[in-house]
Amino acid sequence: MPLRTTTIGAYPKPKGSPVPNWPDLGQMRRGAPTRAYDAYLEAALNPAAMRALDRMTAQVVREQVDLGIDVPTDGEIRREHYVYYHCRHVSGVSFTQLTTKTMRGGGWRAEVPTVIAPLEAGAPFLVRDWQVAQAATRNDVKITIPGALTVADTIADNHYGDRARFCRAWADCINVEIRRLAAAGCRWIQIDEPVFARQVDAALEFGIDCLNRAFAGLGPEVNKAVHICCGYPAGLDADGGDKADRRSYFELAPALDQSAVNAVSIEDAHRHTDLQLLERYQNTRVILGSIEIARSAVEPVELIATRLSQALDHIDAHRLLVAPDCGLVLLPHEIAKQKLSNMVAAANSL
Repeated sequence: MPLRTTTIGAYPKPKGSPVPNWPDLGQMRRGAPTRAYDAYLEAALNPAAMRALDRMTAQVVREQVDLGIDVPTDGEIRREHYVYYHCRHVSGVSFTQLTTKTMRGGGWRAEVPTVIAPLEAGAPFLVRDWQVAQAATRNDVKITIPGALTVADTIADNHYGDRARFCRAWADCINVEIRRLAAAGCRWIQIDEPVFARQVDAALEFGIDCLNRAFAGLGPEVNKAVHICCGYPAGLDADGGDKADRRSYFELAPALDQSAVNAVSIEDAHRHTDLQLLERYQNTRVILGSIEIARSAVEPVELIATRLSQALDHIDAHRLLVAPDCGLVLLPHEIAKQKLSNMVAAANSL
């Protein structure tokens, strides 16, 4: 049987999208979260824009399936930012009271939304996102949600005064929406926790407990994944970049293998990890990043297949899934398609 394939989250937005990509808003500029919020509200209050987002979501789901992706995502087409989209649907987060904050180990400084009151899940929103996407295919569609530790590193807290308390409160809000998704029939749910790779001590102290808290109450029919990349570069084909230490994957593996998740997504294409890491997962499937998401060069099928073959020396094929390193938002549309096509061809060749 060929290896199964999935995508991680973001997909290049179709031309004319009423919701802009976060990089297009200028994430380093003053007031960007407020402008992003206003841009989303303008689309959300415009019936024609919402119909366009529905069409675009169905379009990118069908495109992923046509390329051979077994578990597509909704492409995050409605989201101008993978964290702030969820924050807008949680009471207690202000997009007008912004706080200057340095994040990701000093790699990013910006004005960000601020928690000013107790967090509480709002009305359901991801269920409809999933239903629109799921209607486009018979394949299971995966929905992605930002995790508690990553949210805590991305927005400011002016209420809880303790990061662990803040993360537990956010995990409880996530759990409300995750339970709604599961009740509606969603069978693939992924929590994104890139900050785990940068803040291993916090992840081990309370981050993984919050992950378990977020997934509490789900049955075995739901695939519970966590995505842990080492960080986006500054832009497409940019040199350098402040990547998290890849050794963090080894430090996290034992606790993750005993956690509520049954799939762990890691990057391997931009910077190879020691594949002995895969042997640390005895209970958990691994989603292995196999194409770069910030390089325009398209990886040959043979190159991807060789690396996957090496991975299979360390993990059984039924516990290995193939994916990009992270979301594809930085890539031009046609390049993203070529990369995914080669990735699928490599997975099918083994």
